[in-house]
Amino acid sequence: MGRIRTLLLGALITWAAAAFPAEAPTATAAAPKAAAIAPPARLTTIAAPGTISAERLMGYTRTLSDDRFEGRSPGTHGEQVTVDYLVQQFKALGLAPGNPDGSYLQAVPMTAFSTKPQLSFEAKGQRIELKSPDDYVGWSSVRKAHFQLRKSRLVFVGYGVQAPEYRWDDYKGIDLRGKTIVMLINDPPIPDAAHPGELDPAMFGGKAMTYYGRWTYKFEIAARLGAAAAIIVHETGPAAYPYSVVVNSWSGENYSLARNGKDPDFPLVAGWMTLERTRELFSQCGLEFDTLKQQALSRDFHPVTLPATVSFDVHNSWRDLESHNVVARVAGSEPKRAGETIVYSAHWDHFGWNDKLPGDKSAQVFHGALDNASGTAALLTLAEAFHDAVPPGRSLLFVATTGEERGLLGARYYARHPLYPLRDTVANINIDGINPLGPTRDVRVTSWGKSQLDELVVSEAAQQGRKALPEAHPERGSFYRADQLEFARVGVPVIYLGGGFDFIGQSADYGEHQSTEFIAHRYHQVLDVIQPDWSFAGGAQDVQLLWKLGDVLAHSDQFPHWKPDSEFRAKRVQQRGSD
Repeated sequence: MGRIRTLLLGALITWAAAAFPAEAPTATAAAPKAAAIAPPARLTTIAAPGTISAERLMGYTRTLSDDRFEGRSPGTHGEQVTVDYLVQQFKALGLAPGNPDGSYLQAVPMTAFSTKPQLSFEAKGQRIELKSPDDYVGWSSVRKAHFQLRKSRLVFVGYGVQAPEYRWDDYKGIDLRGKTIVMLINDPPIPDAAHPGELDPAMFGGKAMTYYGRWTYKFEIAARLGAAAAIIVHETGPAAYPYSVVVNSWSGENYSLARNGKDPDFPLVAGWMTLERTRELFSQCGLEFDTLKQQALSRDFHPVTLPATVSFDVHNSWRDLESHNVVARVAGSEPKRAGETIVYSAHWDHFGWNDKLPGDKSAQVFHGALDNASGTAALLTLAEAFHDAVPPGRSLLFVATTGEERGLLGARYYARHPLYPLRDTVANINIDGINPLGPTRDVRVTSWGKSQLDELVVSEAAQQGRKALPEAHPERGSFYRADQLEFARVGVPVIYLGGGFDFIGQSADYGEHQSTEFIAHRYHQVLDVIQPDWSFAGGAQDVQLLWKLGDVLAHSDQFPHWKPDSEFRAKRVQQRGSD
């Protein structure tokens, strides 16, 4: 048996060397000549452990989404129950503590803010009162029990984007101090002149959303340019989720990483407004919202100062809390490579328990069964599988992150305070929900096009008889909405898979229907519970693939590279001298 393992490991190492060829560091860190690598066919393979099963995934998911976990919100009793359970499980599975201090926890200091904002507009002598949260949702991370922003001038800034690489600036040097900006969600959808009905692939990723389209970017640039407040106009299509998601995500406690002074990522007041009330406001100003929205699709667009002001009356309370990432480790077996780490991550948190909702406790808890009890179940299943498998050359770290639903906070904190050096972190494999239904012929790669890890996914999926394809809906911006983004932003190559759409034994539109139904009715709702048709047969298939991806990386002695046009490549070059 030992000789067989040696031969298999040798084959893996040989393949990985071909898949991820080393590049000598250079002073100028020249880009690789080839953007894609086609690995040779593998002569041998190690089967994923039998412990990766639908039954295990269902069991963990059922437990984590139970009422007694109270929706797993950071800083609550639900967190304590969740963290205790995860630590117990990692210990029972035989994994070592993931924190070098000998514990299974990484403390993540946060502040939770509860905001009660009142908002009113004045336009052409008429006062327009808005009702929260029906018409708008707003919050502030200012440590003041009460403050007012009176008669702040409103400025429409189109999509609110400054993107030098596209020669795009929606601000044109306007002074925003003391003003409130109103902006559109997503990227500017620029038509492709050569292909009517399609978007220009050379502008903002074409159909795919870029980071410029995310609400996080829009609030960040508003703060950076000195705006007093920022309001995003919600539209279900471009946002990729209904307004109810905004309400559930923002109208309760909102969280930030603990800090001294003002939050640099937010203006004094940040918020969302419904499309209907936005149209009403613009009409009162004598303007057509849809006309201005169309004008915002041009580089020549200039900010439009509305003949209106907005006033905010904000009552704030806050509490400092210590949340936790839960971390466990399988140590590498080869002294020269044990200091190199592959990080698996999945967020344990969700939106807690709202006892003001009608019904009993089961109708008030945000169970988060798919999002992300299922992903955390996959993390535990993978941890067990690696503990029981051939000892890896490199180390594996399993991180159950906190605060993902509050702005990727746990992952951001780890990226800023890594437990193991980022330059020696080979890759992050993030899991945010797994397929709870049947097996598929395909697997969708949300991180497609970013790094050479694409080739690894393609090769390993083929070993399963499956096709690895780009994500089905890049316009939803899923890559920028999950924890792997924070690892990417500090230069670590990432893998983030989505479930397949081509279900075996189902109609061609079955996968699309299931995805659409979840987003419309259960995403970030109390209805995200285990469904009668869930089997996790497809989830087990995907987790087996995730195990094989980590297994190859753990037995390799090479580092994957970002592709030359990736926005994250420069940070890796700074860390390692070459990419």
